[in-house]
Amino acid sequence: MTSRPETPLLDTVNLPADLRKLDKSQLRQFSDELRAEVIDAVGTTGGHLGSGLGVVELTTAIHYVFDTPNDKLVWDVGHQCYPHKIVTGRRDRIRTLRQGGGLSGFTKRSESEYDPFGAAHSSTSISAALGFAMANKMQGKPGRGIAVIGDGAMSAGMAYEAMNNAEQAGNRLVVILNDNDMSIAPPVGGLSAYLARMVSSSEYLGLRSMASKIARKMGRRVWGGLEKAEEYARGMVTGGTMFEELGFYYVGPIDGHNLDHLVPVLENVRDSGQGPVLVHVVTKKGKGYAPAEESADKYHGVARFDVVTGEQKKSKGGPPAYQNVFGDTLAKLAETDERICAITAAMPSGTGVDRFAKAHPQRAFDVGIAEQHGVTFAAGLAAQGMRPFAAIYSTFLQRAYDQVVHDVAIQNLPVRFAIDRAGLVGADGATHAGSFDITYLATLPNMVVMAAADEAELVHMTYTAALHDSGPIAFRYPRGNGTGVALPETPQALEIGKGRIVRGNDKGGRKVAILSLGGRLEEAKKAADQLEAKGLSTTVADMRFAKPLDTELIERLMRSHEVVVTIEEGAIGGLGAHVLTFASDTGLTDTGLKVRTMRLPDVFQDQDDPTKQYDEAGLNAPQIVDTVLNALRHNSTGVEEARA
Repeated sequence: MTSRPETPLLDTVNLPADLRKLDKSQLRQFSDELRAEVIDAVGTTGGHLGSGLGVVELTTAIHYVFDTPNDKLVWDVGHQCYPHKIVTGRRDRIRTLRQGGGLSGFTKRSESEYDPFGAAHSSTSISAALGFAMANKMQGKPGRGIAVIGDGAMSAGMAYEAMNNAEQAGNRLVVILNDNDMSIAPPVGGLSAYLARMVSSSEYLGLRSMASKIARKMGRRVWGGLEKAEEYARGMVTGGTMFEELGFYYVGPIDGHNLDHLVPVLENVRDSGQGPVLVHVVTKKGKGYAPAEESADKYHGVARFDVVTGEQKKSKGGPPAYQNVFGDTLAKLAETDERICAITAAMPSGTGVDRFAKAHPQRAFDVGIAEQHGVTFAAGLAAQGMRPFAAIYSTFLQRAYDQVVHDVAIQNLPVRFAIDRAGLVGADGATHAGSFDITYLATLPNMVVMAAADEAELVHMTYTAALHDSGPIAFRYPRGNGTGVALPETPQALEIGKGRIVRGNDKGGRKVAILSLGGRLEEAKKAADQLEAKGLSTTVADMRFAKPLDTELIERLMRSHEVVVTIEEGAIGGLGAHVLTFASDTGLTDTGLKVRTMRLPDVFQDQDDPTKQYDEAGLNAPQIVDTVLNALRHNSTGVEEARA
């Protein structure tokens, strides 16, 4: 008689409370099943794989030992949270990751009570966990703040600012340093695991507490000397002296894949009165899946892939990616200009700076997740006569806005900002959308702001920025592949503050003018075709510059057309607002002219296919046509802001 196969442990766990019912001896099997589920799910959806595989055992151990969701668990950065999502009641939706209407690729408060804090940008977890811990302490409630922070996130100053302020939280704060790349610790083995268990044990901590009381009675000088001696003695064998100086009790390093080591240490930390505590866990990105372990980036971000072979199902051919066009162009310009250098904040391949670095390694700088430092570093380079390009995603440049204002714009230093991921970005959703850079840069005196309509324009704008030595200049471009236009063999220097007409004219006799900034130009052309088919003669202008505006071109178009529509991949306050202000200041709005501004809606849009996102935002050709037709049907005259 054939025995019935046992139910997989993963099928018995819907929430962490179910996980805690398992025997410790079952956790290894559970983790193996959890890892297989993550691999299969990401193979279906694409996403961040290596980081999640590296924390499977850690996820299991944390939810097994701590009382989540009463203990608030913050993952930093949130892309390592896929195993966490499976364990916390979202397994039935895990194959909707990063899809429209599906699960976010990061932690998200509105998605689950087990996601107490969204962390899609880096290095925020310790501050947030400290906030949870202190709120509970002040309100007399139980519950810890637990931050799981990757080693890369520890390159940002904010993490250390939080740690320096954490001592008052006591044992309510636990920081788990997930060390999967940095060589900040000796090799993990049996001895280090034994030491970690020993120094986190109640026996050791009790003895330590008793000794400290005796030493305090002997006087402050004796107590201080003994405390430092014990701290540095432990630091010599565990490597945690730096964290001790910041007020943390350091435990580690321990093998983050060995549950026999990991669970007892976390239990000791949970049950001790010592704190705040930093647990140093060493893991391996891509753990347990050979293609990920062998990949140079450990399958950090992947397209859908074949689980058996690991082969990613990426689209073949097509136009080059915008970041590669930028990187190749900058590398070529640097061949004849030794002043050109490039700075990135932990995103060399995402920004194309890796291509520049390959050609000019001595002039490429990856500052880590430290955008504030990167911008001021670029300002110092510019002040000393270099031509620095700070290549930073739009959403990450937000983190350095004070430096852009204080260290660059006020001093009128010629830092070049290459702003990748402008506009909506698809699967990464609201946290990574480049919605606000036009607004927050174009409001600054001395700043020049350009937006590339296609990859050829990006070549010209990179060259224009290289030559611009009279102050700061920024140029933005979308995520993904270009439009397919031919790249120029020789870049052209654009005249600052001058746009171009790509269809129609500004001489009069035409009905509609569309003023496009950036990547909506192709949709503007499609809309013009549809309007022409309806008998509405249409002019399309690529404005190129949000600041300074081409006021001469704008005035000519406003005086020669009945309807003027601006369109941009940015929030309110960008091109449309500046055009309306100019028209109001000059009296152009007093003539019966109909002006409509099209921009991103005043919401944070969730992840989806980019085309669908722009449909939702009302920035594709059909919505442009509707905006024009509605303006022409409007009985009253004057100015209105409208979004289809």
